[in-house]
Formats: sequence, C-alpha cells, structure tokens
Amino acid sequence: MSRAGVITFLHNDNYGSSLQAYALQRAIRETGWECEHLDYDPDRGEKIRNLLRSGNHPKLILEGLRKRSVKTGQQGAREKSAAIPEFYRRRMKLSRKCRSLKDLRAAAGAYDVLVCGSDQIWNPVWLNPAYFLTFAPAGIRRVAYAPSLGIRTLPPRGKVRRIRKWIRGFSAVSVREQEGAELLEKMTGIRAEVMPDPVCLLSRGEWEEIAAPSPEGAPYVLCYFIGENPEYREKAQALCRETGLRALEIPVTAEGYRSSFEHLEGLGPEEFLGAVKGAACFCTDSFHGLVFGTLLGVRTELLRRYREEDPESKNSRVDNFLRLIREKGPEELRQEGRAWLKRNLQGE
Repeated sequence: MSRAGVITFLHNDNYGSSLQAYALQRAIRETGWECEHLDYDPDRGEKIRNLLRSGNHPKLILEGLRKRSVKTGQQGAREKSAAIPEFYRRRMKLSRKCRSLKDLRAAAGAYDVLVCGSDQIWNPVWLNPAYFLTFAPAGIRRVAYAPSLGIRTLPPRGKVRRIRKWIRGFSAVSVREQEGAELLEKMTGIRAEVMPDPVCLLSRGEWEEIAAPSPEGAPYVLCYFIGENPEYREKAQALCRETGLRALEIPVTAEGYRSSFEHLEGLGPEEFLGAVKGAACFCTDSFHGLVFGTLLGVRTELLRRYREEDPESKNSRVDNFLRLIREKGPEELRQEGRAWLKRNLQGE
C-alpha cells in the first residue's frame, strides 16, 4: 500500500491545529493510502536557525514566551498541553520525533508522497521552509493541501523570493483561501486551486462520533477566545442577558484565566468538540471555532480578532469560509476536498 507523510502544526497547543491534522490524516486513509504525520517539533536551535534563514521578526520569540508563561502559571493550560499528544496517540499515527530539517530529510524517504497542509503553515509572518517540503528527497512527489497564507497583502520582497524558491517542484498545489491563491499567483506564477480546511472533509456525524459528552448543565453560552480583548466578554455577557443562559469559557490567554466566567479547563480535542456541540450559542474569535460551530449546527457569534487595515490581518480566512459555506454548503465542500485529495495523491 502506498504511504503518505503529512506535515503541519502539531505542537502549538491549539484545538483547531490538532483537529485539522486528524481530519486530513483520516481523509487520506479513507482514500486507501497509509498515512502518518511527520512529528515535527523543532528544538530551540532549529527555531533560531529558521528565524535567521526565513527573515522572520524576533517578536515571534516574545510571543512564544508569552504563551509559555500562561502554560507555566496555569494547571489547566498544562493539562490541555498534555491532552493533545494523548489525542494523537489514540487517534492518529505519527512518525518518530523530528527536531530539525536534517531529521525530516532522514524520515522522508519512507513515503511515496509528501503532503503539507493545512492551517497557516504558509503564513509569511512565521515562514519556515519545512512546511514547503524543502527536505523532500528527489523523486518523491510533493502535494500542498489547503495551506493558508492568512494574509491579504504581499509580504516583503525577501519573503516573496523565498516562497518562490521553496514552492518549485510541487506536483499539485491548493490553498485554503481565494485571497491566498491570488497572492501566490502574484508571487510565483502558480495558479493554486482553493480547497476547504481539512475539518470540512469530515461530516457533522463523523465529528459527533469522536466528541466527548457535553458539559453538564446545558444549555449555555460557550466562549473561546484566542486573542485578548475586553470587548469579547462584554459581547458574551450581552448574549447571556439576551438568552438567559450562563457563560462557560474555555480559557486560552492569561486574560481568559482571569475572567469571571465559569471555566472549562484542561480539555482535550474531543472535550472541546463536546463543549461546542452542547452550546446553545458559541462566542469566539477563532477561525476553527467558527468552522466547528457551523459544522455542528450551533449558533456562532464571530468576533473579529484583527482590524481590517492591519497588514497582518488574518480575517481573510473567516471571510473565505463564510463565503464558501454560503455558496456551496458543508456537503459539497466535503466532496470537493476529498475528490481533490484522491486525484492528486495518485498524481492523476
């Protein structure tokens, strides 16, 4: 049986990242391929080397330290961090740990095709050649399934040159947003197809199948905020007054852990799905939160995390999803994504 190796974000303690990885691996397996994710978890030296070779801003280090401080100070954050690898152990197949591009090159020869995707692995803000499969040995086909650039404007010229170089040799390229496809064509001349995020490759029933039981005491307004903005909880409180329901929060940030809402701490991906499924209303600034709320049929109130004029705004991904779900619906998106995968894994 042919083997596919997939690379994406696995170690950022994020429910959307872990669940989109699960969905893509499951969808590839259901096409008849063996599949595992390359367990890329770069060490400190690799992160510093990439910062230099990719032209990324040192502020990324500060953002990483801020996230780490939350995990250090909160038991719930540490429990969540431990629950995600446990989810991978039970639900997915991962390669041995790869701490560098050298490790990835050594592992890559075991596959017939390498797939990068999805999530914001091609976002120029945190550019990394590993997610362009630059470690692939000669002769192994490279396929991009719906990586997201996450931006609406061209990145600096140095990053354009890197992307143009790294994308050479792909046998098939799709991206997650129409804006990303247009930017990629401007940068490289490649016309990428637009494919849905991997979580759309599974039906509502398939997600409900792995969801844990919902929290007791339903119904409730569920809050899940990646950003820090006091207006978020004001909106949630307004929803509670409107509906007469209590608020539950899945905290992510330091501000979230300090909020007065009742907390759901230390959840794994399946418990996250169960909490969303059981909500009467879901209030979130998360892209994957929006997608899961929509797929699970929950009233979802989206709060935009970025100003439209911000050059690093990632609002294009939510706009693109809302447009696609309105035009095509979940089932057509699911069939379209699965057909693209099956066709391009085989190299047709």
